[in-house]
Amino acid sequence: MSELSYVEIALKLLMGLLSLIFVINLSGKGNLAPSSAMDQVLNYVLGGIVGGVIYNPSITILQYFIILMTWTIIVLALKWIKTNNHFFKTIIDGQPTVIIKKGVLDVEACRSVGLTANDIAFKLRNNNVYSIKKVKRAVLEQNGQLIIVLHGEENPKYPIITDGTVQTNILEAIDKDIDWLTTKLNELGYENISQIFLAEYENGEISIVSY
Repeated sequence: MSELSYVEIALKLLMGLLSLIFVINLSGKGNLAPSSAMDQVLNYVLGGIVGGVIYNPSITILQYFIILMTWTIIVLALKWIKTNNHFFKTIIDGQPTVIIKKGVLDVEACRSVGLTANDIAFKLRNNNVYSIKKVKRAVLEQNGQLIIVLHGEENPKYPIITDGTVQTNILEAIDKDIDWLTTKLNELGYENISQIFLAEYENGEISIVSY
């Protein structure tokens, strides 16, 4: 391999590194600690682009630059769509799924997210839980992590509104509905849910962070 080829490889590596730093700084730190399948897939795609191109002499620096720019535009477009449209965010990222509530396993919910009985038992054991009856609430997050609250433990804060959107599945989990939430918000002086960046429910109280 000639010196020119080594220089070209070095340039391609540098371009890949710079594009990753640029996207992370511009779109947030989700790629560093993926919180959804989409974040993980984007990491894999970039790895495939860099790994598949740097040793291919038939792809020029200009072509590689265009590929990286296309990837960057796709990432930023998906980020914008997820931030501004709850429907597409749900499609792209999915949403948390309650699989155990008050010691009862929801078999249909498990099947909908592709979990087998063995998968559930394994995830529970990883959390030092050996009986479903001890679980007050178990939620499968978008990144595949199982969050467990046991009977007798203090209730965590529940995000009932995020990014101006009501989390109806969370309301159902705490046995509340949209009418209850609207009444509570009006009492606190909030008439429009879109004003709220984050609202958390804990022990009967709602704490709000507005835009």
